[in-house]
Amino acid sequence: MPGTSYVVELTRQEREHLDRLLRKGMVPAFQQRHARVLLVADRGEHGGERLSDKEIAGVVRCVKATVERIRRRFVLEGFEESLGRKYRKSYSSQMDGCTEAHLVALACSQPPAGYKRWTLRLLADKVVELHILEHCGKDSIHRTLKKTNLSLG
Repeated sequence: MPGTSYVVELTRQEREHLDRLLRKGMVPAFQQRHARVLLVADRGEHGGERLSDKEIAGVVRCVKATVERIRRRFVLEGFEESLGRKYRKSYSSQMDGCTEAHLVALACSQPPAGYKRWTLRLLADKVVELHILEHCGKDSIHRTLKKTNLSLG
């Protein structure tokens, strides 16, 4: 959200926690970076004035987008969340055993007219055309064929 400023105001306990975290030494680099961003954003490092995201990025030696993301997470999700990483959801495969069997049979069949062999993109298009799957990309085809040890070469 451009133009939105997320102001970091740490409590004394949060500041002490971040200081201890940085002194520990055995903390992942991303967590150290998040701690430094929060401390600099809170204190203003230069005479107590609030620094811009670009200035904080210069002090902490990271990119402006990282500072924006950490500040936003601190304000919207809280202190602990801002120190961690945001994990992506894992998506389950859209291919079940029956779908994989259809794909393998298709890959072992004769390629379409005008082609010497099946390509991943051709297989993906054919799987959709035959209504085996509603939508499919070449990467899904590649993962499935790799799992079955089937080579297109």
